[in-house]
Amino acid sequence: MSPSVQRLGFWSAILTTIVTIITFGIAVATPPLGGPYCTGGCYTYPYSNIASRFPRDYYWMYPAIFLSLVFYVLMAAVHYAAPKEKRIFSHIGLSFALISTATFLTDYFLQISVIQPSLLLGETDGIPLLSQFNAHGVFIVLEEIGFFMMSLSMLFMAPVFSHKSMREKAIRWLFISSFMLTLAAFIVYSWIYGINREYRFEVAAISINWLTLIVSGVMLAGWFRRKILLNQ
Repeated sequence: MSPSVQRLGFWSAILTTIVTIITFGIAVATPPLGGPYCTGGCYTYPYSNIASRFPRDYYWMYPAIFLSLVFYVLMAAVHYAAPKEKRIFSHIGLSFALISTATFLTDYFLQISVIQPSLLLGETDGIPLLSQFNAHGVFIVLEEIGFFMMSLSMLFMAPVFSHKSMREKAIRWLFISSFMLTLAAFIVYSWIYGINREYRFEVAAISINWLTLIVSGVMLAGWFRRKILLNQ
């Protein structure tokens, strides 16, 4: 592993943890007022009166955009740190990370750069389908895809980490558990609610994957740091 990969992996792991905590905190503090978890003052179809919620309900998307990019950089560093015989797995994992990042970038930029300007200009055609306030709209579905791809990425990165140390064992099983919990959440919510699951699975997927990023970011920073020290 080259020193540049070690340093890139170390700093991207630290950034992943920090940015995920910031994004998660803002998102929890500013949930959209709509859907099954809304308890009061909820917005309903056709969501044409949500302009007043901008930019407050969209603040979390800015660090989320940065987080998706940092996540891809971290997965790239893990790929190049992988032993040659395991790079087929990390290459697949990196491909899923790219899909996840592209999906999130598209989803969040649509909300920030399309929805709000359209509402302010009175151009409401198509808004109900695209708005994040629509619990079964395009925004929610794209997030579901993005987080499912993120969990798949970590699943295929898991074989990179052997059973040689407690840290590597922990990272391996954390990545596997993240995918298994995300898959289980999708199956359970789909079984209970069918096509009316709305954003229930999305909330579960966000919580599982972002908590995984927070914990694994700390572990991966230590993993890369150890390799830096060994090469000094």
